[in-house]
Amino acid sequence: MSGQSLLVPGELSPTRSVPGNIRRPEYVGKPAPTPYTGPEVQTPETIEAMRIAGRIAAQAMAEAARIIAPGVTTDQLDKVAHDYMCDHGAYPSTLGYRGFPKSLCTSVNEVICHGIPDSTVLRDGDIVNLDVTAYIGGVHGDNNATYLVGDVDEESRLLVERTHEALHRAIKAVKPGRQINVIGRVIESYAKRFGYGVVRDFTGHGINSSFHSGLIVPHYDSPHATTVMQPGMTFTIEPMLTLGTHEYDMWDDGWTVVTKDRKRTAQFEHTLVVTETGTEILTLP
Repeated sequence: MSGQSLLVPGELSPTRSVPGNIRRPEYVGKPAPTPYTGPEVQTPETIEAMRIAGRIAAQAMAEAARIIAPGVTTDQLDKVAHDYMCDHGAYPSTLGYRGFPKSLCTSVNEVICHGIPDSTVLRDGDIVNLDVTAYIGGVHGDNNATYLVGDVDEESRLLVERTHEALHRAIKAVKPGRQINVIGRVIESYAKRFGYGVVRDFTGHGINSSFHSGLIVPHYDSPHATTVMQPGMTFTIEPMLTLGTHEYDMWDDGWTVVTKDRKRTAQFEHTLVVTETGTEILTLP
């Protein structure tokens, strides 16, 4: 594995502003969102709105990824994604969600998820996950991907490649009438081939007008995930695979989750809708 030194918190820049004409999610300015009580199966109108939100989120992530290079700060990545979403009439869903201070998550090397963009400088050989969610038309679209920074060691490169493959194998397993746990079964069985850890305590989730609806999508084979998939259900799949343990520590910021053994981890995510025959990815640029 890369001999990079471990990550430490950087300095936060001032909170970025969002134009006043852009609709905010209901949780902005509140300590927590109002619990979702609606259905997991969405109307065609909601799904169409989610296609728009998903497309903006995917393109914002792609725009930020264009500038990934040694010497770039994670705060610079945040600015690019923030500006893209605002320029397209969308609110960055993470900004103000339970007090999160930035417009995307940037998770570098041993950070499993929810890294806060700051003055941290990307180094040659790092890997970095960008997690971007856009809110527009009253709905959210959520996606993430892990990118290589410069010349990355083979072990890390394979981890990233295989995590991406795990996501797409899981997407292919989505069919109406199947239980949600088929998703985790596919991911876990694939990850075990390579001795990877599969993060258990952070999962995929239902998404619609709510950022997190309450539906849980585990990435391991959980006997409790017995919800039957139905056409019109919308949720994310976002496997987090590690080079070591699936156990984690939390930084003092209350957000940044790192592997307990500080080995590297990768993640990929799409927002999906279950169709009559399988699934459609809603977060395509």
